[in-house]
Amino acid sequence: MIRHHDFPHNGLTLRSTLHIPEGPTGTRWPAVVFVHGFTSNRLELPNFVAMSRLLEENGIASVRFDLSGHGESDGDFFDVTLAGEMAETRAVLRSARTFDFVDPERIGLVGMSMGGVVAGIVAAEEPGIGALCLWSPAAVAPFEIGRGYLKGRSLAAEIEEKGYFDADGHRMGPALVEDIVGLDVYGRSGAYGGPVHILHGDKDDIAPLDYVRRYLEHYDGNAELEIVEGADHAWGTVPHRTMLHQSTLRFLRRHLKS
Repeated sequence: MIRHHDFPHNGLTLRSTLHIPEGPTGTRWPAVVFVHGFTSNRLELPNFVAMSRLLEENGIASVRFDLSGHGESDGDFFDVTLAGEMAETRAVLRSARTFDFVDPERIGLVGMSMGGVVAGIVAAEEPGIGALCLWSPAAVAPFEIGRGYLKGRSLAAEIEEKGYFDADGHRMGPALVEDIVGLDVYGRSGAYGGPVHILHGDKDDIAPLDYVRRYLEHYDGNAELEIVEGADHAWGTVPHRTMLHQSTLRFLRRHLKS
C-alpha cells in the first residue's frame, strides 16, 4: 500500500511517500528511511521507487521523502545546507518511529550519493538505527569542494559573479559550500556501531572509489564494501541496478527482520 505524508519541519513541509506491506491491522513492520542525493528527489536515479516496492513485498515498510529545496518539498535550493539536511532526516526518522505501522526498534537508513554522506552521519548521531546502507556515497565532496572547484569550475569565481553556483540548473548558495568544506565525513560517520553495507561501482566517475574505501578505516569492523564491476554512479544498467536492489534487500532483511 502506498500513502503520501507531509512532515512539518521548521516552517516547511517535507513531502513523502510511504510504502506499507500488506498484513493484519496493527502489524508493526521494520522500516527504512531513504535519503536522496544532491539536486535529486525521492524517486532517485538508482530507483528508490523500485527498491521501496521490493521491500514492501518482503515485509519492510519505507519512507521516501524530498529534502527541502528538492522535489515537491518546500524551500529554495539556494538555502540548502548539509546541516539542514541532517536535521530534516532526523526529524523524519523521529516521526516515522511514531507511525502505527512501524516497529520503532527496527529502523534502517539507505542513502544515495550525498544522501549517503548525510545518512552515514545521521546513523552515528541518532540513536537506534538498526542498519545502514550507502549507495555510491559522495565522501569526495568536502575534498573536491575544498580545492575550490565543482564540476571543473571555480566555485568562488562563479559565486562572486552570479551570487550562486549553477549546479545542474540549481542555484547553489555559499552556505552549502562552506558547510561541505568543513565536514568531517569519516570522523562523524565512524561512530556508528551497527551493520553498514556500502555499494559502489568501480566505474563511478562522480565519487571515486578511493574515497569510499576510507570509510572502512573509520568503522570498527562493522562495515562491508561491495565493489561492483562496471557500475557507474547512477547504477545505469538493468543488471547493475538489479544487483544493487537485491544486495540491499538481503542486507536489510538480515538485519531488520530478525
